[in-house]
Amino acid sequence: MKIGLIDVDGHNFPNLPLMKISAFHKSFGDDVEWFFPLNRYDRVYISKVFDFTPDYEMCIQADEIIKGGTGYGLENKLPYEIENIYPDYELYGIKNTAYGFLTRGCPRNCPFCIVSKKEGRYSYQVASLRKFWNGQKEIKLLDPNLLACPDRLELLDQLIESKAWIDFTQGLDIRLMTDEVIDKIKQLKIKMLHFAWDTDEQSDLIIQNLKYFKKQADINMRKTRVYVLVNYNTNFEFDLYRIYKLKELDYDPYVMIYDKQNAPKKIRELQRWVNNKFIFRSCERFEDYKKVTATKVKYP
Repeated sequence: MKIGLIDVDGHNFPNLPLMKISAFHKSFGDDVEWFFPLNRYDRVYISKVFDFTPDYEMCIQADEIIKGGTGYGLENKLPYEIENIYPDYELYGIKNTAYGFLTRGCPRNCPFCIVSKKEGRYSYQVASLRKFWNGQKEIKLLDPNLLACPDRLELLDQLIESKAWIDFTQGLDIRLMTDEVIDKIKQLKIKMLHFAWDTDEQSDLIIQNLKYFKKQADINMRKTRVYVLVNYNTNFEFDLYRIYKLKELDYDPYVMIYDKQNAPKKIRELQRWVNNKFIFRSCERFEDYKKVTATKVKYP
């Protein structure tokens, strides 16, 4: 079969389902390539992660077209035999990084997040590390809430034994941080450690555990980043409070805008200030950044 693949989002971050689909078809000797409009295919797979990404509209010459990903609906799931195959990293030219999930699901059921609706309101192991890692120097974990999984310590041991650099891309639930988990994290080679402070709910616990983690973990705080959700159900004063508090605690905040396409100008300015780390460290307060940019930057 001649197989064409389309990554609708077109982002720099690789599409894991397409890498697995590619590996599956190549295992049968099929010809797999990125879709090219002038070619004809037996089957074309179209994957879209975000529902706000415009759909692919060019003409597709194929006997069969299969669309998948959360951008097309929460019921889209890969068949078992594809979900559990080792990814084809060569599809994106990836040489020394592994991507994958050890766990799925999350008990939090946050209204702004699709994970609980799609994967269930509990965290459960779906793979061992060897399912997507084979000696690469770096591992990018995509787990939504690894610390909520009953097998968390065993899974952290697998990461320790890999001796690879670990990037927890989606964040660890700081509210579930324990001394046992901290002891495991201290044994990891941390590339980047992400937490999140999304709303005002349980803010006291989040602050308390962030302080405790910093004291006990004894790692380079430049490797710790905290996602700050804005434009959802918090006011701007609380957004600033979280950013200033994280800076005070020596954590690196990273602003994530909900419904970014319709976000007000002030929210987009806040993200530009915080996420550009050179500017963030040179302008102590948001008010300072506003003064500097007032006459230099035009926003749509």
